[in-house]
Amino acid sequence: VGAAIAAGCSIIVKLPEEAQGAAAQFAKAFSEAGLPKGVLNLVYGDPAAISAHLIAHPSIRKVSFTGSIAVGKQLAALAGKHMKRSTMELGGHAPAIVFDDADIGKAVDMLAMAKYRNGGQVCVSPTRFLIQESVFEAFKKGFVEKAKAVVVGSGDDPNTEMGPLANERRLEAVEALIEDAVAKGAVLEAGGKRIGVTGTFFEPTVLSHVSKEMKAMNEEPFGPIALLIPFKTTEEAIAEANRLPYGLASYAFTKSSETISRLTHEMQVGMLTINRLGLAMPETPFGGVKDSGYGSEGGTEAVEPYLTTKYVTYAD
Repeated sequence: VGAAIAAGCSIIVKLPEEAQGAAAQFAKAFSEAGLPKGVLNLVYGDPAAISAHLIAHPSIRKVSFTGSIAVGKQLAALAGKHMKRSTMELGGHAPAIVFDDADIGKAVDMLAMAKYRNGGQVCVSPTRFLIQESVFEAFKKGFVEKAKAVVVGSGDDPNTEMGPLANERRLEAVEALIEDAVAKGAVLEAGGKRIGVTGTFFEPTVLSHVSKEMKAMNEEPFGPIALLIPFKTTEEAIAEANRLPYGLASYAFTKSSETISRLTHEMQVGMLTINRLGLAMPETPFGGVKDSGYGSEGGTEAVEPYLTTKYVTYAD
């Protein structure tokens, strides 16, 4: 919305079915701030029908989508059919690499906060925690303690640190990933169960002894699941980080400038943050590569797709 308005475009926003009220309040804030009527428009209804109508409509010049890879590919194909520009900010399976020279306490604190924010229902949520062998046990001990200490509950409670999963479908998907991992040899270090019998609350979960054949190691969990994996060498860590077709966000903790240089050049991602949680700032580009999409939702890079370059030449 910000990029479109900054470029002078009006925009139609199709809202998520589960969060219509929040988006309506967002639009109300724009209206109260003085945005002219008709610049920001909301539409509710069947996603497939809305997409098919709007993307094909001649008044629509650009498409921006934030969501799953499967749906993103469908919308990108539809946009391509009608020669519409598109920005796709899709799913991820973010690696978080912790080297043995890192500040382990800092890495534990920051990565636990990032993992369980919004119940792990964040496209840039760290998922595969690649920890160098010599500090693996220390990191695991600290991280498990953090996971067990997270207060899960209603957003109405000021003590709550993590709320529910978005819907019953998400809860069932998280349960299935954990069940598959444990059946294939994973060790449940923390969590792993639904909380109560009402609502969609789920325990912050930590799994160790995970392997590549487990579904959770290959599919975006989009939930509060942390997968702990030891590694020996930098080459091994980078190879695992790049193994999947995802390439949105990544995290690393190290004090070595040589390691930072290698990660910068060899990690196949749109965003890499080192020793800090430095993603999703308004002035910086936000987007991925490979199946995680293309284009940017932040920075000046987000505005360019809403502009048309026109070359004009004349002579007296």
